[in-house]
Amino acid sequence: MGLRRFLVKASEIRNRKRLWPISTRSFSNISSQIQSTPASFGIAFDIDGVILRGETPIGGSPQALKRLYNNSGALKIPYIFLTNGGGFSESKRALELSKLLGVHISPSQVVQGHSPFKQLVDRFENELVVAVGKGEPATVMSEYGYKNVLSIDDYASFFENIDPLLPYKKWNTKQTDYQNSNFKDTALKNDVCSQRVQAVFIVSDSVDWSRDIQVLCDILRTGGLPGREIGHQPELFFASDDLTYQAAFPAERLGMGAFRIALESVFNKIHPKALKYTAYGKPNPFVFNTAEVLLRQLAQSLHHNVHNATNHANVGNHHLKTLYMIGDNPSVDIHGARQAGHPWFSILTRTGVFRGRENHPKFQADLVVDTVEEAVDYILRKES
Repeated sequence: MGLRRFLVKASEIRNRKRLWPISTRSFSNISSQIQSTPASFGIAFDIDGVILRGETPIGGSPQALKRLYNNSGALKIPYIFLTNGGGFSESKRALELSKLLGVHISPSQVVQGHSPFKQLVDRFENELVVAVGKGEPATVMSEYGYKNVLSIDDYASFFENIDPLLPYKKWNTKQTDYQNSNFKDTALKNDVCSQRVQAVFIVSDSVDWSRDIQVLCDILRTGGLPGREIGHQPELFFASDDLTYQAAFPAERLGMGAFRIALESVFNKIHPKALKYTAYGKPNPFVFNTAEVLLRQLAQSLHHNVHNATNHANVGNHHLKTLYMIGDNPSVDIHGARQAGHPWFSILTRTGVFRGRENHPKFQADLVVDTVEEAVDYILRKES
C-alpha cells in the first residue's frame, strides 16, 4: 500500500473515531434571530488564563459571554477567541467551548495558533510534511487541505531505532493506525523513508521533547531524509512562540516557545548553519490583522441580518470603531494589541499569567481588571 493510500485510510479511521460532530455554521447563520442594531465594536478573548483554566471556566466567563447574546440566544456583539493554543480543529474546539461555557460558538469564531497554516496549503498541499504536537496535529492539517501529512508519532515509527530512549519510556501511548492494522508493510516503510520531508509544522505543544528534538534534528539537518547526508534545511513553522502560559497548575507552564528554544539550541550546536523558522501566534501583527478582518466580517454579517429585517441602507459602510483584546499575558496579548495600534484597546486580567496589583511595567495595558466578567462589564458600559 502506498503512502497516499495509507494517509487516506488513516484519515478515514480517525474520522470514524471522532466523538464530536463538526459544526459548519457560518457567520451569516450565527445571528439569524438578532433583533437589535449590532454594536460598533468587537472583542477578542484569549482562552487559557482568561476564559478557562484547564477545562474549568474562570472569572465569571460563562456569565460574561451570555451578555453578548440576546434573549433568544442569538449573537448580538461580534466576538472571537484569539488563542495561541491548539491541537484540534477549530470545529472541534468551538464545540468544546460551547459545552463548557453554555453558549453557541461557531468555528468561525475560533482563531488558534495554527489557524494561519491554512494559508500555506498551496505551497505544500501534495508534499510530505510532518505535524508535531499534542491532540490531533495531522488531522488538523488534513482538514486544512494538506494531502500528504504524517504526525511525528507516525513518522518516527517508520525509522527503527531513531529514538534510542524508546525502550525506557514506560508510559502508555496510543498505537498508530498502521500499527494496529495491515498498513505497516515493507513497501509503505520504504515509501515513507525515501520521501523527502519538505516542511515541518509545530501545530501544538510537543508531548515528547526528547524524541521530537532528536527526530526534528534528523529531518532538518539532512534535507528531510533522516539518516542520510547533511542537506538543505526543510522549512519549519511554529504555531506560536509563547515561553509560558497559564494552565490548571497554579504556576505558569512552559509553552511552545520553550520547546523552540530547546530545539534551536541543540540544532545550532550540531549543525554549521543556524536554525531557520517562522513563528506565528500572538503577538505577531499578522494575527491581529487577521483577527480584525474576522471581527469585521462577523459584524458585517450581523449588520446584514439587521438590514434584511429593518430595510436599513448602506450596509457595506458598517465598521468597528474599537476592537478589544482581553488577555492575561502582557508580553503576548497586551504587547500584540499595542503593536497593532488603532483601533485595538487592550485589557489585562489578573486570572492567569499576570497577577500584579498595578499595570505591567513593560507591556502596559489600556485597562487592568480582576476578571473577564469585569472586562466585559466595562466594555458594555463604555459602549452603551
